[in-house]
Amino acid sequence: MPFAPSAPSAAANAAIWFSTDAFDPAKGINGRRVAGESFLRGFFAHAAVDEFVSLAHSSLDHATFAQMAEASGVTQPLRKVFLHAPARIAPRDVVFYPAPIVPEEFWRRAPHGAAAWALCGITHTTATRAVMQLIFDMRAAPQMPWDAMVCTSNAVQQSLRTLMELAEDHLATRFPGATLPARPLLPVIPLGVDTEAFRPDPAAGAALRARLGLGPADIGLCCIARLTPDRKFDPFPLFLALEAAAPALAALGGRFHLLLCGQFADQDLPGTFAKAARRLMPSVGYHPLDGGNAAERRATLSGSDIFVFPVDNLQETFGLAPVEAMAAGLPVIVSDWDGMKDTVTPDVGVRIPTEMPRAEETTHLSQRLLGGTDSYSQYLGQMSALTRIDVAALTRAIVALGSNRDLRARMGAAGQARARALYDWRTVIPQMQALWGEQSAMLAHARTRAGRLVAPVNPAGLPVGPAPGVMFASYPSHPAPDRMTRRLRATDIGMRPDVAETFALRRYAASRRLIEDPVRLQRILAAFAATGTRGATIPDVAARIDLPPGTIARAALWLSKYHFLEDCP
Repeated sequence: MPFAPSAPSAAANAAIWFSTDAFDPAKGINGRRVAGESFLRGFFAHAAVDEFVSLAHSSLDHATFAQMAEASGVTQPLRKVFLHAPARIAPRDVVFYPAPIVPEEFWRRAPHGAAAWALCGITHTTATRAVMQLIFDMRAAPQMPWDAMVCTSNAVQQSLRTLMELAEDHLATRFPGATLPARPLLPVIPLGVDTEAFRPDPAAGAALRARLGLGPADIGLCCIARLTPDRKFDPFPLFLALEAAAPALAALGGRFHLLLCGQFADQDLPGTFAKAARRLMPSVGYHPLDGGNAAERRATLSGSDIFVFPVDNLQETFGLAPVEAMAAGLPVIVSDWDGMKDTVTPDVGVRIPTEMPRAEETTHLSQRLLGGTDSYSQYLGQMSALTRIDVAALTRAIVALGSNRDLRARMGAAGQARARALYDWRTVIPQMQALWGEQSAMLAHARTRAGRLVAPVNPAGLPVGPAPGVMFASYPSHPAPDRMTRRLRATDIGMRPDVAETFALRRYAASRRLIEDPVRLQRILAAFAATGTRGATIPDVAARIDLPPGTIARAALWLSKYHFLEDCP
């Protein structure tokens, strides 16, 4: 069942884990980036919040977040928090991660306590080996019941439950008697769209029809998608159905035209698609269009009569394009597949039955993917080749909609109303905020309990990334002496290069990770030198120059490495 929200408040906010790669389609158009950008713009436009918080590794990512906020007309304050200091998101209680939550984020939280904040991820594709692994790893990481994984469809929610059940069965067998923590929340909240952005442009649509040679009695079926049979859909069943439907429209004086608006995955595919279209549907017009051009995408939706989306691929989890087509007022014909089972109802379009092979016929494919024999694309392509779309039913749907203008108009109007009511960001964002509010309430309850479950973990002892001094203690002759009692003195460097020149010769700046600023290194060295041959301890120098002892201790190690400092005898 979909997540049922209560009214959100400004406190139901989340820091946005931001990476340009997750939110900018300019990095390469794919579903997760398009959805990420759309979410962020919807969040900026419709969130009831008193500030927007970006959580990122780099200043460049923070700047991109700010630019996107400015472009969306944000007037609330913006606050940036770097990922090396995540606790500074307070008073925000939730971090929104724009993908399934990677285990590193649970471990990042652990030193601050499991109730320091809640994590909220969202599903995109779940078929990759990496995503399946991270769902397993999540159940072994310090994941808590106030964390959440937003499922964009009921089908993907069930697939995640299956993965978690399999993980839990294994862990129970491997560690008999162990008690697993509760699963994360798995609410169903759909992806959203800006429905106004898909309002039809009749002039652009008419111009496109004229350019492609579509007459008044002709029917244009469009599909906006990545044009790759291995990662989106195999076009051959659609070609076959269109050719089978062609005589029915020809009897009415018209012709079907297929408008494929997208981007081909490699240079051989345009020729492959065109050759197959000529051979399999010679009676149907075939028009590949540039899906990378926003104006072309809008013209395609505006100039078409029907949207068709015969996806047969495990890569899909929601199906954003049919919702966009519904927002544009088009009736839709889709495969009865994952997210489309939720979005496409009989009043807005037709779902075509699909059939997947049984487990015993495909286990070898999952084994080949897991073992690295097959690539992800090979795995998807082989599963697509064994997944059936009912071509006869697809043909009937094309004939029914293609020959009935009134039916197209009714379905298109119903689809537009459904998109605006259920899938516009002004409806979806409050559901996200209500979820974050629920997570905050669970955290507030958890914080009233003392105990090991929510206690901070010593970061030096994290099992997936302990401090080098813990993991590699057997490597050196001995660890460095205790920094509070160690006494160091400056050496006579004679004519050798000083701190600044040594630092430059070593080219530390090239790594973009400086142990310390060379000016401060020189200042710390001078403080040690001022104590003469008797030397000084770290606390002595900290008191002298008002710097944290930890900073001085790290600087002293560097200075000792290059023999600017030495231990006092």
